[in-house]
Amino acid sequence: MKKILVLAILFLTVSFDSLQDTPFDTGEWFKFRIHYGLVTAGYATLEVKEAVKNNKKVYHAVGRGYTTGMSKWLFNVEDNYETYFDKATGKPYQYVRKIDEGGYIKDEEGFFNQDKNTILVKDYKNNNSQTFATSENIQDIISTFYYLRKHPSANKLKVGESIAIDMFFDQETTKFKLKYLGKEDLDTKFGVVPCMIFRPLVQSGRVFKEQESVTVWISDDDNKLPVRIKASLAIGSLKADLESFKGLSNPFTIKVTP
Repeated sequence: MKKILVLAILFLTVSFDSLQDTPFDTGEWFKFRIHYGLVTAGYATLEVKEAVKNNKKVYHAVGRGYTTGMSKWLFNVEDNYETYFDKATGKPYQYVRKIDEGGYIKDEEGFFNQDKNTILVKDYKNNNSQTFATSENIQDIISTFYYLRKHPSANKLKVGESIAIDMFFDQETTKFKLKYLGKEDLDTKFGVVPCMIFRPLVQSGRVFKEQESVTVWISDDDNKLPVRIKASLAIGSLKADLESFKGLSNPFTIKVTP
């Protein structure tokens, strides 16, 4: 189940370009239940706090993922991802990645220099550091989510069109691509939620059946809140469903209440 919980963070992104003022703010929090059918494998949360970097107030977003129950005994996961990013531009100043996925351990911080297009990565596990060149307007895994939520252009996309953003992850810059599939009214624990559907392009191989094996449902309202993630795995499939939330900046649109 390695990296399964990371999906609940990695694929919480949609396509954007026109600025929206208040899709989120300090105090927003939501939780996902990750499950195989009725069996709960774990949970993932994302929260927006406030901090100070370079003598200015910035957003501090924290993402956590963990296994529970039998899944914890079979494959223990304790993941912590954090980012500090500018309130106006959305550009990240720093990220934190501290994870333990069944013995696969990462303990590092990245410090962005957006003026020079570089990032200094400090690897605390191996006691070393390295500077990498990055592209312009680079994002980290968590800041990507919030950066894109402030720039929604979903209504401009046609079915089948794709977008991409540069993201720094695992010591390299990757082009994270998403394809728009259309809209759907999704039946959830909160009621029927109108959603936009996206399909991230992921690497096929040991975990995923094929490149296009992950589907994401995003609320079709001003929050652009992730509602469901479904991944077809090499064996079976996995879902992550929105379990609870608080501190939203906009009303959560529900067509039919349960």
